[in-house]
Amino acid sequence: DRHPSTLTSINGMALLLKQMGKKEEALPLYKEALAGRRETLGDQHPDTLNSISNMAVLLDEMGNQEEALPLYKEALAARRETLGDRHPSTLSSINNMALLLKDMGKREEALPLY
Repeated sequence: DRHPSTLTSINGMALLLKQMGKKEEALPLYKEALAGRRETLGDQHPDTLNSISNMAVLLDEMGNQEEALPLYKEALAARRETLGDRHPSTLSSINNMALLLKDMGKREEALPLY
């Protein structure tokens, strides 16, 4: 089911599993929510951007930094475009990107974000 409320529930279940430390179980649910939101709401919708960010954070926490990086970049660029530079979600994306780049040893790329 691709109804927005169903996708919100799927995303919520993934978040709960992640918080319980069941990251491997959360991953397919985050993927399902993201795919559904892209399809039904579009790439720029705030819920879709939240799903992109959620997926990036999970992948990062699972040690998949290379997979997380393009998602962090996508979330940041879209949030800047749709929400502006000072929106709390945009600021969160800036922070997430900076931390990931620092953790990847790309301090020069991270520095302007701080």
